[in-house]
Amino acid sequence: MNKKVTVQDLGLKDYKETWDYQELLFKNIVDTKIRNRREEANLDTPNHFLFVEHPHVYTLGKSGDINNLLVDENKLAEKGATFYKINRGGDITYHGPGQVVGYPILDLDNFFTDIHKYLRFLEEMVILTLAEYGLKAERSKGETGVWLDVGTPFARKICAMGVRASRWVTMHGFALNVNADLGYFDMMIPCGIRDKAVTSLNVELGQKEVDMEEVKQKLLNYFTALFEAELVKEEAGV
Repeated sequence: MNKKVTVQDLGLKDYKETWDYQELLFKNIVDTKIRNRREEANLDTPNHFLFVEHPHVYTLGKSGDINNLLVDENKLAEKGATFYKINRGGDITYHGPGQVVGYPILDLDNFFTDIHKYLRFLEEMVILTLAEYGLKAERSKGETGVWLDVGTPFARKICAMGVRASRWVTMHGFALNVNADLGYFDMMIPCGIRDKAVTSLNVELGQKEVDMEEVKQKLLNYFTALFEAELVKEEAGV
């Protein structure tokens, strides 16, 4: 089992460009697995972890309801935002500057073949990271992602998650609001959930801005511990 994970930080990158790059890495892993099975090639399958910030964009998962996007194309254009229907699970979500977006593209055969455990580990990575900032983040029963003040009228989501997995290879991932412009969430019903708010780390801490690089490093530290991974940092390839 190959537990090495190549980490790339793509910086600010168009959503479709990044999606195409994810698909390329994903296909390479799947193709290697197929070759191993057919030819008994016994080749290591690679693992990747991409960090990225996207320009303003709304994405709708396979089972999502387009009615959860509350504005039309003209309003999106006016706000400098784009929209894509994509192949992950979940409903509608927003990505934009000030978010730490992470896309682990892993062969779970290298770690464990349990997609629910995978999602719980991603949530735990975020929960432990936020604890370092003095925040008590939690899971909300039946709702993927990471929340604050669960079970109260003030429940609010700080990290959205949506993944795709095929042949135990993952793609897509999580979006943690660090310095996000929360006004963009008003143009949708986040994840199709009407009665809960959205927040950002800088808002919770009462700061104008939180160091994004520090947050990324904390996330990687917990990812490494939870997945028992070995990280290899690499220059962005897209």
